[in-house]
Amino acid sequence: MRGGNGVLSPAKQAELLKKDGNSYFKKDRIGAAIDAYTEAITLCPNVPVYLTNRALCHRKRKDWLKVEEDCRKAILLDNSCVKAHYLLGLALLQRQEYVKGVKELQKALDLGRGANPKSYMVEEIWQELAKAKYLEWENASTSRSWELQSLKEACETALKEKHKHDISQMEGFLDESDKSLTSHLEQLETLRRVFREAAEADIPSEVPDYLCCKITLDIFRDPVITPSGVTYERAMILDHLEKVGKFDPVTREPLDQSQLIPNLAIKEAVQAFLDEHGWAYKTD
Repeated sequence: MRGGNGVLSPAKQAELLKKDGNSYFKKDRIGAAIDAYTEAITLCPNVPVYLTNRALCHRKRKDWLKVEEDCRKAILLDNSCVKAHYLLGLALLQRQEYVKGVKELQKALDLGRGANPKSYMVEEIWQELAKAKYLEWENASTSRSWELQSLKEACETALKEKHKHDISQMEGFLDESDKSLTSHLEQLETLRRVFREAAEADIPSEVPDYLCCKITLDIFRDPVITPSGVTYERAMILDHLEKVGKFDPVTREPLDQSQLIPNLAIKEAVQAFLDEHGWAYKTD
C-alpha cells in the first residue's frame, strides 16, 4: 500500500526485496540475494524470515559463522522458528559442537512435526539429525573400542604374569601346575567373554519389528496409534489417508486423521533403543 506521497511503506518495500532475494537465490545469484535480504532486514529488522533466508545464502557459501549469527538473531525474535533452529544446528555441527548442534536439530524437528509432519523440511531435518547422531555414536564407539582393547590386553598380560608366578611357585608339583594351568585358561576365557559381551552393543544388528513402521519398515520417528491398535509413522499414515483412502491399511477399518494418537510408549522405547544402539540412526 502506498502512502499519500506514493511511496511504499517500509514493510511493503521489505516484502518486495524478499521476493527479489528469493528469485536471485533460485537463480544461484547468492551475492545479489544476500544484498536484497540485507536491505529488507535494514527496513524491517524484526522479521525473522529475512534473517533465515539470508542464513540460507550463507549456508550456500559455507559461511557458517554468519549462518549462526543470523539464526541466533532470528531465534531471539521467534523461538519457534523451525528454519532458524535447523540452520543453527547445522552451523554448530560444522564447529564440531555436536551436543549443542543435535539439541538445535531436535528442537527444529519437534517444532516442524508440530506444524506440519509431512513437510519436506521435517524429513530433511530428520536426515541431518540422524547423520549427526550416527557420527556421534561412531566417534564414541571407536573410542570405546580402543579403550576396551587396551584394557583387555592389560588384563590378559596381568593374568599371564600371575600364571607364570603361580607356576614358578609350584615347581616340582606337576599336578598342582596342571591345575593352575587349567584355572588360568578358564580365567582367560572368562575374561575374553566379558569383553566380547561389552562390545556387543556397538555391533549393528536388526532393529526389533515392534519398533518399526508397518508401512516404511524403518524405525519409528513419530509413531501414532489407530483405534484398532496398530502403530504407524505419522507422516506415512497421513499420506495414506490423503492419497489412498480413509481406512487403516492393515485392518481396513474406517480411519480419520483425528483418530490418530501419539504412541508415547513406542516413542520412548525407540529413543531408549537409539540411545543404546546409535548405529540404528544410519539411514542409508
